[in-house]
Amino acid sequence: MAGKRRHRLAQRRKAIGLSQECLAVSLGVDRSTVVRWERADTDPQPWHRPRLAAALRLSIEDLADLLADVGQPPDPPDERLAYVLRHPRRVDLVAVAHLRERVGVLDQQYDRLPSTRLLAEAGQLHGQAIFLRQHASAGAVHRELTAAVAESATLMGQLVWDASQRRDHKASAAYFDQAISAAREIRDVVTEANALLRKSYLSLYGTKQPTSSLVLTTNAATVSSNDSHVIAGLAHLHRAEAHAMLGQSRACSDALVTAEEHIDAVNADDPAAALFCPSHFTRLVDSCWLFLNKPAEAISALENARHLIANRSKSTAVVLGNLALASILQRDIDAATTYLHEAIDVIERTRAGGGLNLTFGAARQLRPWRDQPGVQDVNDRLLTLMSQ
Repeated sequence: MAGKRRHRLAQRRKAIGLSQECLAVSLGVDRSTVVRWERADTDPQPWHRPRLAAALRLSIEDLADLLADVGQPPDPPDERLAYVLRHPRRVDLVAVAHLRERVGVLDQQYDRLPSTRLLAEAGQLHGQAIFLRQHASAGAVHRELTAAVAESATLMGQLVWDASQRRDHKASAAYFDQAISAAREIRDVVTEANALLRKSYLSLYGTKQPTSSLVLTTNAATVSSNDSHVIAGLAHLHRAEAHAMLGQSRACSDALVTAEEHIDAVNADDPAAALFCPSHFTRLVDSCWLFLNKPAEAISALENARHLIANRSKSTAVVLGNLALASILQRDIDAATTYLHEAIDVIERTRAGGGLNLTFGAARQLRPWRDQPGVQDVNDRLLTLMSQ
């Protein structure tokens, strides 16, 4: 049994190019701890498992399955969390780890499931984190609960905005501000920068205020520059997009160069590695080309991004919506309607707010061709979608 454990954990670690030392550093433990896990001398503690899963590029469920396959005990049951909610002064690291793990599971589901399906549970977990933090004494437990508040508030900001089809900017901003404040309290610069970046999307895609977004993306890039190439790279990518919205081609290009430098430096040890997707750079480059009125370049980048996105996620709907817009700019209506049908297929499953807004925006651009049967079919599907 121990040999099987050693084989599975060590095999996964080696498969993604991590040494025992690198894994230990990313988790904040001694190398000897990793050795004991792989020998099955000890089990990874509950509060280590979310970070261990991220480091091994596994979902929480996959890590649990891996451990369960070798006879390891399951994660702490909900009964422990229920107990400390009844007796909040007895909250401990095990209960907090379980709460954070549940937030992490919802976060992983965000890009695949409708936000309306996740919102109730996420709100409940966020409220529980706030409640328990109010009763926890200073120390490790209070710090972990503050981290839980920062993580759950960031997720709530995303869910509320997406569920409202990117209309409820005020409520989302309040959650992101709460996340930023909690992250600063424990000096977690990566979580702070991520919340700043998420907040910048409200200005970039919601209120259409690229100047405000520039302030937030620049701040996010500065905060994360020494700690996460993933967050810094994404921040510079969205800074480039804001410059493109303002028609600032040179500043956009400079930001893209800086973003690419950070993305090229990303490795498995990055604390935000789970947020990285190979399609990020090409998706944002295409958006910049669209804002700079260069549809041919946009289509080339978008098709590349489309191939990099393996699943039919919310991000796929955004790519397809932008492909439709670029095709309309080139007056290729058949291609535009094809992309819109594909986007609607994804939106029907995920209810992606960003993809939905882009799709309706592209449909409005098709009004000069509204008498064409293909365009009428798209409009019929959109009407059906809104009635569901």
